Amino acid sequence: MYRLLIADDHPLFRDAISRTLSLSVADAPTPPYELLQAASLAETLSLIDAHADSLDLLLLDLDLPDSHGLEGLTRLRQEADWLPVAILSAHEARETVLEALALGAVGYLSKSSSAEVLREALARMLAGEVYVPARLMRAAPRPALASQAASSSASASASAPVPPPAPQLAPSLSEAEFAQRWQTLTTKQRGVLERMVLGESNKMIAWQLGVAETTVKSHVSAILHKLGVASRVQAILLASHSLPAVSGASAPPAAPQRATPRRGAHE
Repeated sequence: MYRLLIADDHPLFRDAISRTLSLSVADAPTPPYELLQAASLAETLSLIDAHADSLDLLLLDLDLPDSHGLEGLTRLRQEADWLPVAILSAHEARETVLEALALGAVGYLSKSSSAEVLREALARMLAGEVYVPARLMRAAPRPALASQAASSSASASASAPVPPPAPQLAPSLSEAEFAQRWQTLTTKQRGVLERMVLGESNKMIAWQLGVAETTVKSHVSAILHKLGVASRVQAILLASHSLPAVSGASAPPAAPQRATPRRGAHE
């Protein structure tokens, strides 16, 4: 049994998640879950201390009474870096998703997600994967909002201490450096990387391209090696910032088209 902790200040929402996971117990082979609940960051940290030997995953809201935005995630990475944390929030800005991943989140779920999506995401994250919502990653960045946030942060910094810089999850590369590494990728590897940026799993990429999932895994391994990164998340973060400029597009590919599936195909 997996023990999960959900941190959200809305009791009805926590109860709805609890009922959803309880119903999933009867749907074999979906694993059963035990859900602990917290209404604040302070209560969350207390429950983590009390159940440190048995917690498998934390679902964290971005709007807690004693924590705003990604402050809670930052503190959790400092005080309980061993515990996988996934964001479960109504905020759906692509920039927020990327920043959460950069801070160490293992996934990002929208509160508007269906029960089926929630169960799939949990299964993938508990299996050690990173869950990135495809529809949120397809959305184009909003520089105007980012500029406003930067201006607000600059104004606030005059009266508040400057927080420590966020941990850098992916190497910092110039567009020219990324372009050089991009050129080392094969056409198929580039297509796989573009779909990774869209948040698609290996299984979905294989389905879209009409190849075996093992083929996609081989492409992913080659991509990580050629980009000089250690994980899928690092590749996604690096490509999210540099891929539009290199490929000459203003945003990641909009809607992937499925190729005709080929049984046992290997490339």
